[in-house]
Amino acid sequence: MRLIERRIGFLFAVFLALLALGGMKAAWLGVVKAGTLKRAAATQQDADITVPARRGAIEDRDGVELAVSQPAVTIAATPYLVRDPAGVASRLAPLVDRPEDELIKKLARRDTGFVYLARRISPQHARRIQRMNVAGLELIPEFKRVYPRDWMASQLLGVTGTDNQGLAGLEYSQDEHLRGQDGERKLTKDALGDTIDVRETKTEVPGANVRLTLDAAVQDRAEEVLAQVGQQYRPKGATAIVMDPRDGSILALANWPRVNANNPGEAPEYARQNRAIGATYEPGSTFKAFTVAGALEQHEITPDTTFDLAPQIKIADRTIGEAHDAGYRTLTTAEILKESSNVGAITIGLRLGATAFDKWVRRFGFGKPTGIDLPGEEQGIVLPVSRYSGASMGNLPIGQGIAVTPMQMATAYAALANGGILRPPHIVEAIGGRPATKPAGHRIVSEATAASLRRMLEGVLGPGGTASGAGIDGYVMAGKTGTAEKPDEHGGYSKTKFVSSFVGFAPARRPKLLVAVMVDEPQGDIYGGTVAAPAFREITSFALQYLKIAPR
Repeated sequence: MRLIERRIGFLFAVFLALLALGGMKAAWLGVVKAGTLKRAAATQQDADITVPARRGAIEDRDGVELAVSQPAVTIAATPYLVRDPAGVASRLAPLVDRPEDELIKKLARRDTGFVYLARRISPQHARRIQRMNVAGLELIPEFKRVYPRDWMASQLLGVTGTDNQGLAGLEYSQDEHLRGQDGERKLTKDALGDTIDVRETKTEVPGANVRLTLDAAVQDRAEEVLAQVGQQYRPKGATAIVMDPRDGSILALANWPRVNANNPGEAPEYARQNRAIGATYEPGSTFKAFTVAGALEQHEITPDTTFDLAPQIKIADRTIGEAHDAGYRTLTTAEILKESSNVGAITIGLRLGATAFDKWVRRFGFGKPTGIDLPGEEQGIVLPVSRYSGASMGNLPIGQGIAVTPMQMATAYAALANGGILRPPHIVEAIGGRPATKPAGHRIVSEATAASLRRMLEGVLGPGGTASGAGIDGYVMAGKTGTAEKPDEHGGYSKTKFVSSFVGFAPARRPKLLVAVMVDEPQGDIYGGTVAAPAFREITSFALQYLKIAPR
């Protein structure tokens, strides 16, 4: 009997110990581990999903779509519900274009109830994944940024990142308007991972469309012409700007080499640069127009003022000659521009004086950004008078020792075309259907000075001018060539590397179109009149006809 009682007592003690152990375990889970378990349950049962807003489109001035957002699908997973991570990863990898080992690592995680496997895949691939019917996989509708014209204006448009944010170009500068506001959704799942409740906690707001002043047809032609320049002269790069000088609106902004906007990673970094605003160069003879403009405005000269010029001129320790051999001669101001005389331009600069010359350089906007509504604009390099050397006034009046961007040069010439009013260029026409504010201009020279410059610059395209072959039948046009030696690494100038450029407008008397072309390090030929001017002619000829600009 006592043996039975002892056995009963032992069993009771065991049951009591097990009960105590169970109580301690329950207390441990309910008190000490409560927060951790609650969070784990939440990750398995609840998920907060971001619902990306549709990014606004970028369009040309006629509504041609240059950048759009198309439906896509993001693939996500609840890892603990995926029974065979390795098998699922092998089937998913070719459909989502991700490494198999990367997918295995994500699917094998047990510290979260939600992971992204691939962002913005095509709806076609998404449907194939859906047909796999794998427990734990989730398909989330999203949008993918697509550039319908592929190569067109890619450096201008820029790129977006994985999270729909603009990273470069207009995608970056207009991101606030294009991006919209993402929404949020809360998903609640049961123990099997099936969604049992969806609540929209924040409604998404689509981004606004951005309409540009750009014209897709003019842009396309400008890019075609630069491609021809690239093929013929094999330069380091080239840029063309087409502008309406009356209000500063950009009709085309082309860069070469071209870049596929849908796959920019394949292009080298230098090709992805928007050279129009991000590259600086010494302008050379195109700058002579502003040396003359300052002297005209200060009544130091007139278009008919004559100068007795030697073949060379010595400034401090420098001797500067003409680009082409010339003897002693007498030229008027107009002829100095027409023939692009270095000695003549320096003589005019000396008559103006260093202090006044510096004032006019800055008045035309050099040494500071133009204010165009694009990111990454360089301000160029303009030395203060205090840093001039004895030879500076032998360099600067002919466009050496100063660095500008193609956009600065185009904008300054637009002021001459526009009667002496300098206006910041702009490329955004409207945002969300509402017209963008156009920047105001200010007068920098008189109408008379601007008109005198335009008449003198007509000679550059006439007989004996440095761009006599750039004229277009029926139109009187004006412009200026530039052939600039590039600085070398020794503080001097290269004899093998040049920048060829041309800036001009039409019709010359009342300009409605301005075209600037810059070619960096052309091979085989170097002169602005033979490299850049023909490209100017091709772009301008198309634009005049396409835009229905009459000769008079």
